[in-house]
Amino acid sequence: MTTAFTVIIPSRYASTRLPGKPLRFIGNKPMIQLVWEQTCKSGAERILVATDDQRIIEVCKGFGAEAVLTLEDHNSGTDRLAEVAVQLGLAADAIVVNVQVDEPLIPPCLIDQVAANLEAYGEARIATLAEPIKDIDTLFSPNVVKVVSDTNGLALTFSRSILPWSRDCFIKNLDVLPKGVLYRRHIGIYAYRAGFLYDFINWSPCWLEKTESLEQLRALWYGVRIHVDDALETLPAGVDTKEDLERIRCLLWQAR
Repeated sequence: MTTAFTVIIPSRYASTRLPGKPLRFIGNKPMIQLVWEQTCKSGAERILVATDDQRIIEVCKGFGAEAVLTLEDHNSGTDRLAEVAVQLGLAADAIVVNVQVDEPLIPPCLIDQVAANLEAYGEARIATLAEPIKDIDTLFSPNVVKVVSDTNGLALTFSRSILPWSRDCFIKNLDVLPKGVLYRRHIGIYAYRAGFLYDFINWSPCWLEKTESLEQLRALWYGVRIHVDDALETLPAGVDTKEDLERIRCLLWQAR
């Protein structure tokens, strides 16, 4: 049975490190179009771009995407998703997948995977993905979010710090990955039940979320179960900076 789900692509125009990011061109297309085209290869029933800027609305109309205008003052993409879910009148059990606007190379199978996982695990209200960490530099990077799950694949916690800390191994050596320890990098693609989104916007951020700057910790704080699975494919690095943008441009040019 095919999982029914809606994809929403939050697309804020302002960006501290790369202003106007969704409209930056990669080849002959704006980045938002590349993300939308990849998403169209998934099994989504409906795909919407949610933006705070009329310029993005007009560009999306130009290549045939459905786009909706949202408030400017959302604190996160999750809040923007919630506004759109309300606009659409989605049922509480409807599945919504958040695809980031800075992932122009996202494999469509990951979109399908995270939606199917949420449907399969009824105790979870969120599903997300992870991949193994294979080098020590990645493990120690605060920009890489680590996740630990229980035996049922449900998240125990997320952190920018090393998680778990291999006490005995790191006493001896900080330059080598400990053997037998499963370190996993969290990948920022989410599937939500719409009812969770309706609840989330009414919850105040907790101190743990503020400390780590990770909003998924708010969900755990309020008792929400998050299912985490290993990604079926590697998610290529996204676009946060001008350097990232040039790297993606080069990759796509070489693939021509």
